[in-house]
Amino acid sequence: MAAGAALLAPGAALMAAGKAKGRPNLDKGDAALLRFAAAAEILETDFWVQYNELAGIQDSEEPSGTGNQPYHDAVAQLDEDMDQYIHDNTEDERTHFTFLNAYLVSKGAQPVDLEQFRTLPGSTATGSSGALRLTNLTKLTLDTSWWTRYRSRTENPDLNPSFVFPQAIPDLSHGQHTAIPRTNTDTGDPNLLQVIANTAGFHFATIEQGGNSLYPSMAQRATSVEVLRILISIGPTETMHFQTWQDKAGNAPQVTAFDPVNNNTTTFPDLNAPPFGGEDFQTNLIMPEPCPFISSTLPVCSIIRPTETNGIAMGVVDFLTNMGLFIGQSPAFFNFLNQLAQDADAAKRTGP
Repeated sequence: MAAGAALLAPGAALMAAGKAKGRPNLDKGDAALLRFAAAAEILETDFWVQYNELAGIQDSEEPSGTGNQPYHDAVAQLDEDMDQYIHDNTEDERTHFTFLNAYLVSKGAQPVDLEQFRTLPGSTATGSSGALRLTNLTKLTLDTSWWTRYRSRTENPDLNPSFVFPQAIPDLSHGQHTAIPRTNTDTGDPNLLQVIANTAGFHFATIEQGGNSLYPSMAQRATSVEVLRILISIGPTETMHFQTWQDKAGNAPQVTAFDPVNNNTTTFPDLNAPPFGGEDFQTNLIMPEPCPFISSTLPVCSIIRPTETNGIAMGVVDFLTNMGLFIGQSPAFFNFLNQLAQDADAAKRTGP
């Protein structure tokens, strides 16, 4: 919230300076692409802040929260440096939306402000700041088919959108799951707490692989070379995030626990052993395997997938909504987000 408020004053100055120098406004489509990207980054920042408050590093760069030691230690089972990675991912997303909004203002375009939708309660466990949130991390349904999609040598959703990739963690694909301790009660059962931490680990990668596809998909619609530069410069950082979190998710300890609040049992299996195993599930295959690209008649190629540009923004909204990230949000929130997505999807490359 502080970052958003601090942006307003310099933003106004940038807008005035831009007009004074006679800078043309952004192409309507380019502005729509950047506004949707800014909204997505604001939402990402919101849930990364929640993770950082409980399991990351609280310092002058990310000062909210005080940490929850049991949850921190459960998350650290995936990697001892998880707190640093969570902190840095949080800072990255914050800088993305503050830059995008400032750039929009500097070109005389409207920035994105979601503060009116900050109405959801977050965790009340020790370490949480207790601030109201934009996103809900306690009722997630995660599609972990990205795990096998990036390991497949024969299928690409851009060429065969009807192909169903197997889930890495089948239990996460149905029901609702919390990725943070809701209260201190959740930290009392070691198995449940590890399931919650493992869920967070897979949520990290699930989110970042979405951004991994979003930016190259939107870049294909940009008109301005500078806007193209922005999209293809921010996009690869999402890929770096995904690569990191995919690696850490593979370290999730085998555990089973019952969640009495969401009323389900979740198992994290050994992905290297039957009925899993093989290249489709192997945990140390964290670099994308070559797959068909552009045409099945061309040689396979190691790529980001998918990068189909048609309907990409609405696809992201549906992806996040189906995940349960917005459970509890108002109709006005969905109307606003859907309009941003529709505007971005309507953007078309113009000029020579």
